[in-house]
Amino acid sequence: MIDDIKKSTHDQMRQAVAHLQDEFSAIRSGRANAGMVDRLMVEYYGSQMPLQQLASFSVPEARQLLISPFDKGSLQAIEKAIQTSDLGVNPSNDGSNIRLVFPPLTEERRRELVKVAKSKAEDARVSARNARRTARQELEKLEKDGEISKDDLERAEKDFDKATSDIVNEIDAMVATKEAELMEV
Repeated sequence: MIDDIKKSTHDQMRQAVAHLQDEFSAIRSGRANAGMVDRLMVEYYGSQMPLQQLASFSVPEARQLLISPFDKGSLQAIEKAIQTSDLGVNPSNDGSNIRLVFPPLTEERRRELVKVAKSKAEDARVSARNARRTARQELEKLEKDGEISKDDLERAEKDFDKATSDIVNEIDAMVATKEAELMEV
């Protein structure tokens, strides 16, 4: 019973880290990457679809992203979705592909993006701590019902504290790496 709760809690904490990695990939650094646009929603034949289902991406140069639609009829819809997004770039349509050229980030924009990254990291830390709190509540209920001993409860709580500490340290390292990447000129 305790092992099931531990496994579930560790999985939730790992998911928080994985989600943070996805969020960080969408934060624009000095280089172009497909993570910036792959979750962008495009109105295509009357329904919203993620851009990654409509096109392939490549990075021919460090600050350039090439979007190649699978269906050339979706070119205008993709271009419109990019223009209305918060990417801050103008798409260049050559009739078969769309090029996005990312200008260098200003110092002010870099600092804003670092704040965004830190905010997303704090959300991940909170998620990990919430998983620990939920697990503790479940274990305390089991201890109250007499299904586990007080010693088992204390041992499991120490395990959760260590796991949470490890996850928070991993998140802190990820934030430091992302901040260094963003502040790199």
